[in-house]
This record gives sequence, C-alpha cells and structure tokens, in this order.
Amino acid sequence: LSKSENEVTVTIDSKWKDKESNFALVYSLLSEQQVPENSLIILPEMFATGFCLDPDLTTANETEKIECFLSELAQQMKSWVIGGMTHPSQEERKAFNTAVTYNPQGQKISIYKKLHPIPLLGEDKFHLPGNIVENFAVGSFTVTPAICYDLRFPELFRSALHFGTDLFVVLGCWPQNRIEHWVTLLRARAIENQAFVIGVNRVGDDQGLEYGGRTMVITPKGEILSDGERMEGVIEAEIKSSSAKKWRKEFPAIKEIFEAN
Repeated sequence: LSKSENEVTVTIDSKWKDKESNFALVYSLLSEQQVPENSLIILPEMFATGFCLDPDLTTANETEKIECFLSELAQQMKSWVIGGMTHPSQEERKAFNTAVTYNPQGQKISIYKKLHPIPLLGEDKFHLPGNIVENFAVGSFTVTPAICYDLRFPELFRSALHFGTDLFVVLGCWPQNRIEHWVTLLRARAIENQAFVIGVNRVGDDQGLEYGGRTMVITPKGEILSDGERMEGVIEAEIKSSSAKKWRKEFPAIKEIFEAN
C-alpha cells in the first residue's frame, strides 16, 4: 500500500453463474467511492460465479474473462486487486479454487491455490488442493492470501511468518450459520500472528446456502477496525505496516517462535 495505506473491501451478493452481472455490480459499488490510488481492493471467493462446483462451467472462458476484468479494474483504479476465481487443472473436471492478485499496472503478480477445499460441501470432489503458501509485496506490506476453509488451519498462517507476512487476506463464501466461527478465527489469526487480517465474505444466498457477510479489517492486536455486518457494499480502512512492526517489538511473542526453531 502507499503512504496513505488504504484498503478497500467489496462485499457482494454474487449472482449465481452470472459473471457479467457480478462484474457490473463490482464496478457499480466502487464507482460510488473515492478510492485513493495505490489502495488494495479485495473481492470475495469465487465472486464472479458464486460457489459453483461445476468446473465445466466455472472454468469455461472464466480464466480469460475474470482475469481480464481484474486486470482492467486494477488499471482503472490504479490499485492492487485481489479476487477469487477458479483455474482449470490437468485433471478432467477438476479445478483449483484461487485468489489472483494484480498490481496497479494490471500485471498478475500471484495465483494462490486454496490449500484446503471443504469436504463438508463436497468441494474436495471438484477442486484440487494447492500446496504453496504465497506471499508478495503490496507497498510496505508483505501479504499472504487464504481462502475460506483455510482459515481453520493456523499452520498456513504461522508458516507465512517466515516470509515476513504482516497482512493476511482471507476470501470467503462463509455461511451465516457458522459466522461466529468466521469472526472468532479472523481475530485469532490476527492475535496469534501479530498481523493485520482482512476477511472478505459475501452476503445473500444461493443453492440453499445463506452467507453471513461480516467483512472485517482486524488489527494485529485483534481489534476490529471495520465491520461490514451483513450489508452489500464497500468498506474502507487505513492500515499501516508500521503498526504491526511496533506491536511485534513491544510484545515479542512471535519472536519466541523463531528462536524456538
């Protein structure tokens, strides 16, 4: 992020299998905001299709269409953009659930593949697990993305500390009936890793699932800086990597982890 270190999260009610409508919705919501240049804009898990587990549909022209949209959005907003989508795999009728990141010039800088597809919803039958924890620079931050069910696995977050991560971004399609888990785990990941955590969850419902929203920005001390509740829209916050560094110095809990290793 830039010196102003702004981040913008977008919570939407994704229209089922309707990429064009979801693109238009994101543009509409962002056009109502004054987004500072060099912000970080974050969209939820599989934002353009909803949580659809049909790889034949989600990967049909999806890679080209959605990546083009994300690239153009980054260039128009002159900001970093992270969005959730699927990517085809070499296995028939199997895909990867991914978080893709673009820089303000519209260049793709990272593709993170979800490490933990959720068995409860049958995702593991259609989405293959990734095996790499990603990290990349966004201004003064080192960022590591995660996707939804990944949030329940603290090892992913802990391992990222070895890369110097001080900002975690979690893209979600998290259901309302477990929304307190979402809130609690986001705060726990922030506290235990002394890092900023941004959780971006969709709202609305489709295919029998009701989504809980609660898009949040959480400080390294576990304080909720912004909370979108269950509303569709944009939430903004100003965060500084220096705050994480200061807290880690004042209360050097993660330092002991590295010393123990």
